[in-house]
Amino acid sequence: MNTLLIVDDVRALADQFAYDLRRLTSMETLVATDGDAALEMLAREPVDCVILDLEMPGRDGFGVLRAMRERGLDVPVVVYTGTGNYDRCVQAMRAGAYGFIDKGETVERVAREVESAIERRLLLAEVATLRTYAAEDSALLGDSPAMRRLKESLARVAPIPSTVLIIGESGSGKELVARDVHRLSGREREPFVALNCAAIPEQLVESELFGHERGAFTGAHATRKGAFEAAGKGTLFLDEIGELPLAAQAKLLRALEERQIVRVGASRPIPFAARIIAATNRELDTEVAERRFREDLLFRLDVHALRVPPLRERRSDIPQLVDHLVRTTCERFGIRRKVISAAAVERLSSCDWKRNNVRELRNVIERMVIACDDDAIGEEHLPAEVHGSDSRVAPDPASSTFIELKAEAERQIVVAALQRHDWHVTRTARSLGLADHASLLKIMRRHGLKRES
Repeated sequence: MNTLLIVDDVRALADQFAYDLRRLTSMETLVATDGDAALEMLAREPVDCVILDLEMPGRDGFGVLRAMRERGLDVPVVVYTGTGNYDRCVQAMRAGAYGFIDKGETVERVAREVESAIERRLLLAEVATLRTYAAEDSALLGDSPAMRRLKESLARVAPIPSTVLIIGESGSGKELVARDVHRLSGREREPFVALNCAAIPEQLVESELFGHERGAFTGAHATRKGAFEAAGKGTLFLDEIGELPLAAQAKLLRALEERQIVRVGASRPIPFAARIIAATNRELDTEVAERRFREDLLFRLDVHALRVPPLRERRSDIPQLVDHLVRTTCERFGIRRKVISAAAVERLSSCDWKRNNVRELRNVIERMVIACDDDAIGEEHLPAEVHGSDSRVAPDPASSTFIELKAEAERQIVVAALQRHDWHVTRTARSLGLADHASLLKIMRRHGLKRES
């Protein structure tokens, strides 16, 4: 539920606004009657929007806007005035306000402006997230048997509101899978909040997850929503869940069981509606056996499991990934489009990418683009560690059926041959000993292969 703060030195008017907007929008409403009280409340309460009177004694609306900017309080503000001086409202917008209204406006008009301000803030956050997502979207490219199986499982699981556990090696694209589950879940207009459990200092884990009240611990200068509240009705993605300390695991388990959280330093429980997706690069069954992870929490998280295949189990996707990464890297650097030779692609396809999977491949491509002065990237631009690598590791039979292993091997052979012959179907068919180009086209259709434009 969103919280609205109304700031006006005329208490009766502020209370009336609070009552009408609470009734109309179901938002929680708070009231402050001067600028200093408003700043105090913003430090203490997790406010989603402010309606701010510009004309107040003492610290006026402009003073509040300046102080919010100086203190890093990123809350949308709608200013209002009863003087009819709209030039001052425009000045307030230049100072950081989202919009302005007249005190004579209907409460419905005020409600629309508040909802628009909150929605715009969410959209800006989403755009920032999507820019990052667009830069990383290469991990889910590909039509190898392993990727087809993942995409089919993802499409089945996404509409179900149950918890999902994503398992995969570092750099294999677990967060991208989580984002696709969110996108296909029907919650795509709600927030997607990602929290890396491995990157949080142990003493701050509970605060990051559940939020805290002002004064709950040293440095807690303002009340803060945690990841559960920030996710709203959307999705909370808990990356590297295996790194969570045991004490935090117990509290996370209780939150999942009761569907409510308690901020650090508070006693009042707050219900949450977010869907939970967790991810790990660890074998959690082993972690349970060695008493580093709670078995009851694993049971709660592992309702639906999605396994992200490592890059070495889908080598036939590497040429498509390489083409995509070369194109997006050139675009990002603002340089002319380069092409990469079939020999270089074949060499890249021979690596096992065990250290960081797609992320490692992306870093290598970026280095190759920078190292190449002309428009053609060749084997000579490969980093030293790739030059010396030719470690073709077979996919893990425990995670693939014989039919899938056979299909991936066939697809890999055909893709490599097509790359060598610049996707000339007749020459490729001849080199593979096929009867004619129609035979190769049939195989290509079966594997979903076509040259990228």
